[in-house]
Amino acid sequence: MARERRRPTSSAADEPGSVPERLDQAVLREQPTLTALDVAAETGVTIDQVRRLWRALGFPEMATERAFGESDATAVSTLMTLVDSGVIEFDMAVNMTRGIGQTMSRLADWEVATLAGRVEELEAGEDATGSRVGSALRLIEEMSGPFEEMLVYAWRRHLAAAVARMEAMGAEREDLHTVDVTVGFADLVSFTALSNQIDRDELGDLVEKFEARCHDVVSVHGGRIIKSLGDSVLFVISDPTAAIAVAEGIINVIGRDARMPDVRVGLASGAVVPRLGDVFGPPVNMAARLTTVARRNRLIIDQTTADLLPSDEFEWRRLPARPVRGFGLVEPVAVRRR
Repeated sequence: MARERRRPTSSAADEPGSVPERLDQAVLREQPTLTALDVAAETGVTIDQVRRLWRALGFPEMATERAFGESDATAVSTLMTLVDSGVIEFDMAVNMTRGIGQTMSRLADWEVATLAGRVEELEAGEDATGSRVGSALRLIEEMSGPFEEMLVYAWRRHLAAAVARMEAMGAEREDLHTVDVTVGFADLVSFTALSNQIDRDELGDLVEKFEARCHDVVSVHGGRIIKSLGDSVLFVISDPTAAIAVAEGIINVIGRDARMPDVRVGLASGAVVPRLGDVFGPPVNMAARLTTVARRNRLIIDQTTADLLPSDEFEWRRLPARPVRGFGLVEPVAVRRR
């Protein structure tokens, strides 16, 4: 049964304006008229629960400010209906909210940065509105509906892929809290020094090109980008042979391009713990550490990955042991195709 919401009475001063003049109100399609206490009263939850969910989304805590609208109250009510029905516990709802917040925050930043150039183009064209705000408002109006549909579509496709991975994993192991994967870490060489030599726009273009090319290579081979940190990309893939192909592809599209910095790639295999879209475990740390060992435009792997590769396709050799932070002395492995 849906949670019943109680609507607070409001004065004329609380009524939203007829036309939103701010960009954030154009996006939200409403003016903020409710405090956190109002949201709690409408939805029948405690103020502490409202604040936990708001923080989990990634926003600073609001006390008495009128920072919320009816859509915020509806979202809380919808989520708490799942909790009340026993489908999920509240702590799980907070964790899911945190995952959504982290994902959507990065997506929103990317979208705004990408569309900023389009706003400039619109304002410089024949259909200029006379202000950047006007062009931005028009772009928001034209894009919001189709982009929201694409978000739901992409979420469903990725959910289906994640379920398929879970099914395949569950057929082989009892512990569904860990997965056996090959973790890859690709790192641009001398990125800090380079960032001090080029202007901000060039740096942004370089980072975007690096991330986009790595994403395309990883996706083609059935892997998944976990996160990118500007000068590095972390990915996972279930097949170590495919991981080698990914590493070779990244080196080819990044390191062999004279317009891009050199790149180093490390691979390590083993059990990791998926959590909120991220992965944790020794293979993650090992893959990152191996990039400090690799030469420019070269791939270095750990012994576990080497042991998983088909001997008729690859040959490998151990490199001299060297100290690796967190692992002591490690013998990295160089690999090549036969």
